[in-house]
Amino acid sequence: MAEGEVRPNKKVVLRNYVDGFLKENGMEVVTDTVRLQVPHESTAVIVKNLYLSCDPYMRMRMARPDQSSEFPSFVLGSVMTGYGVAKVVVSGHKDFKVGDLVLGITGWEEYSLISDPNSLIKINHPELPLSYYTGILGMPGMTAYIGFYEICAPKQGEFVFVSAASGAVGQLVGQFAKLAGCYVVGSASSDEKVTLLKEKFGFDDAFNYKKERDLNAALKRCFPEGIDIYFENVGGAMLDAVLLNMRIMAE
Repeated sequence: MAEGEVRPNKKVVLRNYVDGFLKENGMEVVTDTVRLQVPHESTAVIVKNLYLSCDPYMRMRMARPDQSSEFPSFVLGSVMTGYGVAKVVVSGHKDFKVGDLVLGITGWEEYSLISDPNSLIKINHPELPLSYYTGILGMPGMTAYIGFYEICAPKQGEFVFVSAASGAVGQLVGQFAKLAGCYVVGSASSDEKVTLLKEKFGFDDAFNYKKERDLNAALKRCFPEGIDIYFENVGGAMLDAVLLNMRIMAE
């Protein structure tokens, strides 16, 4: 593709703010055009998006502005944005060359103009599967790694509990815990997810919290000696029950 070329650009836009569960009319796929050219003397880049990550925080950004407290809401009619892997196709920035692979916030569209490329991370190991950069080598992996190893500081033999354990972050924390020599249990919202945790991700045990009438009793069953590390992903009733089962000096 040549600089200045006009290309079709398929994109996902927010059509209606979401209240409750997401409905089909919340988003719409539209196609318009984009000129592969950055503004004169600009340091912007245009990227072709290769992989996009669908993350839980995006649901909060689909709420009305008066209901979204932690993250700013998307603007109705605008392209949705999130973490993605992309290839630079036009560049006005000295540190980004055409063909460079990058990771960062981009649009849910085929081509995106990134006005501030300093927010992008250049991918220096393209020999690895690029999809990994939306998972273990991306934001979920960084959250799991820093949260578990640097904040929780696990020791071999400790008892670890992970809520929402089948999610992008939780499943990694559980595997890190096993690598650290810990005993790890996870909670999930279905029997299928519980099976996945135990048979694929190597958790020592797991339970379907929707089937447990008493979360405190479930945790006592899984951790008769108490919990050393709790990797918190949900809050609410689960957090209340975990606090009753934490050992002295637990994290």
